[in-house]
Amino acid sequence: MDAALRKPRPAEPEAPHHRGLDLTLDIAPAHLWLRPLALLSGEAARAARAEDRALPLAGGASAFVMVEVLGRLASGEVAAALGSLAELRGWAEKRGGATAARVASQLERLAAPRAPWAGLALDRPLIMGIVNTTPDSFSDGGEFLAPERAIAHGRALAAAGADILDVGGESTRPGAAPVAPQEELRRIEPVIRALASAGFVVSVDTRHARTMAAALTAGARIINDVSALTHDPESLAVAARSEAAIVLMHMQGEPATMQANPTYSLASLDIVEYLEARVAACAAAGIARSRLIVDPGIGFGKHAAHNLEIMARLGLLHALGCGVLLGISRKSLIAELHKAEPKERIPGSLAGALQALAQGVQVLRVHDVAETRQAIATWRAVADGA
Repeated sequence: MDAALRKPRPAEPEAPHHRGLDLTLDIAPAHLWLRPLALLSGEAARAARAEDRALPLAGGASAFVMVEVLGRLASGEVAAALGSLAELRGWAEKRGGATAARVASQLERLAAPRAPWAGLALDRPLIMGIVNTTPDSFSDGGEFLAPERAIAHGRALAAAGADILDVGGESTRPGAAPVAPQEELRRIEPVIRALASAGFVVSVDTRHARTMAAALTAGARIINDVSALTHDPESLAVAARSEAAIVLMHMQGEPATMQANPTYSLASLDIVEYLEARVAACAAAGIARSRLIVDPGIGFGKHAAHNLEIMARLGLLHALGCGVLLGISRKSLIAELHKAEPKERIPGSLAGALQALAQGVQVLRVHDVAETRQAIATWRAVADGA
């Protein structure tokens, strides 16, 4: 075995064992979630849908024929079961009441087409190219600190196939120190203004309300907040007053300390419930669900085993009824599996991206746009040829 391979730390506690989908599975309805499984593509998907054995995933070309029922029992214990759509519907009908209503609602959200987001259709995978104007980002810190270099980099990413340019001025890598909004703005404002003026779809990667407002004025169309609009008490109001599209990301703790001791009952379940609450908070503030995309936050307050479990259950996030974004590009999770420096992690980044696409993720946030575009094109051609 390659000496560079390392075993990830185990999650605490272990993932639940699957049990039968029967009436003894007493998951509390408010904590019941459905993960689409056994995804089909091409002619197989169309045939299964015609026979009512499958549902479309997020209104797209792929379809799912099975589900994992995941949730918490009345005792608080995490439970899971597998079944076909027919078995799920039969179980829900027998359970009745709130369980039947929850299952129907979850299936509707899993299957419903996603509305265009930031003016971009979500019927094909989108690439969000990373433009870091920071001295300390984990992969390219300092390379694009000068505005003219960042602008040139953004143009190059767009030429390589990026649909969105995500401009950030504060590193949120593990252990990073916070950056004052005025310094963050000094770094990013000229970059956003130049790229937006050139006609590109620009996202601002920030957790500060003042930065959000100034970036939107400069032409940004998307707010990408690693704190899901919780870090700054004014950010939810700024987002609500705007017409911006929004990325809500999960992070446990703060960048400076988030890797100290992250704990979960089951990471994927804890995260989807957290994001459900953030989607509800946005709705209460007047932000439509169609403006939201959710991101599980790989590496943000998570050990390797947490990240791997989340990656295995990415499809669970579709039950929120929003688009889903994944950022795994060059992250330390890849080095946990095979030791490599950040710029040597392109193969692992592409493997993670393809795993995400296979679960219906609509947006990939990446450093290496050209390589990701080629991987997507190949993946789509193979899927469409089935």
